[in-house]
Amino acid sequence: MSVRRARPDDVPTVLRLVRELAAYEESEHEAQMTADQLHAALFGESPALFGHVALAGDGEIAGFALWFLNFSTWRGTHGLYLEDLYVSPAHRGTGLGRELLRTLADECVARGFARLEWSVLDWNTPSIEFYRAAGAVPMDGWTVFRLTGDALPRFAADRR
Repeated sequence: MSVRRARPDDVPTVLRLVRELAAYEESEHEAQMTADQLHAALFGESPALFGHVALAGDGEIAGFALWFLNFSTWRGTHGLYLEDLYVSPAHRGTGLGRELLRTLADECVARGFARLEWSVLDWNTPSIEFYRAAGAVPMDGWTVFRLTGDALPRFAADRR
């Protein structure tokens, strides 16, 4: 079991696992990212997305974590926002998910970042229990908002 930074040749496997995650979250129809988009985001001229992969004992990529930097104006330092963490069903319970999350926590500590945060679906009890066991706490009192689809360009153009 090991975790390492994602490499360009990992893109097809990570994309497949992203689609598995979307299916698990009953949102497969929303997973539209292409391999070219993922490659550009991770390895383009100015990458703003970063990734790690978890390797099973046989060297197979069995999970991934994709993340980006955020910033705390209160703490005055960056943090990591974990966009997705996923381990394929056949490899759950092996410690790969914990090692992915631990690796990101280590990344925060090494860089002097103040926090590691993410969102989890309310119904995803196994993940919530996993995160609580790691010492994470829910941010009660906060609601995530999103502008997307037609609402995004419509609002951007609204000059009232």
